[in-house]
Amino acid sequence: MKKILLAFTICSGLAAGAQAAEIYTSSVSYEIKADWVKSKTQTWAGSIEGKTYWYKLDKSAKLWWSTDGTKWAEVESQSWTDKDGKWLKIHEGKLVWSTDGTKWSEVPEWKWEGSDGKWYKFDKKWTLWTNK
Repeated sequence: MKKILLAFTICSGLAAGAQAAEIYTSSVSYEIKADWVKSKTQTWAGSIEGKTYWYKLDKSAKLWWSTDGTKWAEVESQSWTDKDGKWLKIHEGKLVWSTDGTKWSEVPEWKWEGSDGKWYKFDKKWTLWTNK
């Protein structure tokens, strides 16, 4: 009888240990909320053929660029590229993108990853927000 009780106790302990191990080793998934902050400079990075450009919008939502952050020129095409090489532009009051420059669709949540690895997004007033 003592051997049966001892075997039962050992088996119960092993089963409890297995449950505890399952609890500690099971994967946990959760979503991290992004902390977006208003860009102090209202500029973002882009890259064309390995060269970094800085972009900004004027009050009319026209696109400007600079290679040094001090001398600015209006972008003739009014478009820039994200980290993955997609073209972005403002069209009919919306932020749109394209992989080939011919078919355009609205950018989800108006956010994109810049060539510098930072995430950027516009609000409805074209204020730039960033998330590192």
